[in-house]
Amino acid sequence: MIPFSVLDLAPVTQGSTPAVALNNSLDLAQHAEQWGYKRHWVAEHHNMAGIASSATAVLIGHIAGGTSTIRVGSGGIMLPNHAPLVIAEQFGTLASLYPGRIDLGLGRAPGTDQLTAHALRRNLTGTVDDFPRDVIELQHYLNDPEEGQQVIATPGAGTQVPIWILGSSLFGAQLAAALGLPYAFASHFAPQELMNAIKIYRERFKPSAQLQAPYVMAGFNICIADTDEEGIFLRSSALQSMLHLRRGMPIRLPPPLENFDTDLTPQEQAMLNTINQCSAVGSVQTASSKMREFIEKTGVDELMCVCSVFDHDKRLESFRLAVEASRGQ
Repeated sequence: MIPFSVLDLAPVTQGSTPAVALNNSLDLAQHAEQWGYKRHWVAEHHNMAGIASSATAVLIGHIAGGTSTIRVGSGGIMLPNHAPLVIAEQFGTLASLYPGRIDLGLGRAPGTDQLTAHALRRNLTGTVDDFPRDVIELQHYLNDPEEGQQVIATPGAGTQVPIWILGSSLFGAQLAAALGLPYAFASHFAPQELMNAIKIYRERFKPSAQLQAPYVMAGFNICIADTDEEGIFLRSSALQSMLHLRRGMPIRLPPPLENFDTDLTPQEQAMLNTINQCSAVGSVQTASSKMREFIEKTGVDELMCVCSVFDHDKRLESFRLAVEASRGQ
């Protein structure tokens, strides 16, 4: 069985609050630790009413402080929004507090709309070439200081926090391969280039001090329940939320809705069909078959499970049942 991990968007449900969402994230991580998940990652998003993980490093500290063995990290930090030195200090602090348990996944998207990106950065003058340079600069701050180095991350220097490259296109695959870093693909919402990205990453991988052989993790949607019908019903909350986001109208995670997709446009239905390529929705038996098919097709080294369900207890149950389903791989 390959390792399973959690990608947590800290969903804020309709009628609830971010405080509840943040405490639910800790509760999920504590259960995931008991069930044998390898890592629990949270993602940086901004100006989204339904996602409470905007202060990503702060939430990582909250989760790491309430667990003891599971790895905790970012999936990811949107590096263009930050100075590399600041991220080195934040994650150096986390690694100092929770040694051997912190991961630093990095993305190059803003994690928000252009107006909010401007509010975060004050200008949008960067280019695509900035991201590789920023990653290398961040690595520099997390490594042992060199003789004569004038800017040192404290904490941060010498912590060697493991860096991951995140992506949903071929760019991230090429960068992760060139730098010899592990690669996480966002196939849970953008699976179109998954197979090409994995092929390029593995073919071009160059060993590094951090990683000697290529390592691929892929995002994978789960919504597992006692029956196929219940799984499909519970999954409708996440799909409704995604549709509103694509329409430019992000909302808090809504309750599940029967036959919610009846009035979708052909383009919206096609988008959902694409996303469902990397999903296991339904009973344990159905999910087990879908997981096995995906793992055999991609050859991924680790599966990062994504699940946003309106009812927190049912969300926990979905992650528990995913472990049961994985035994059928």
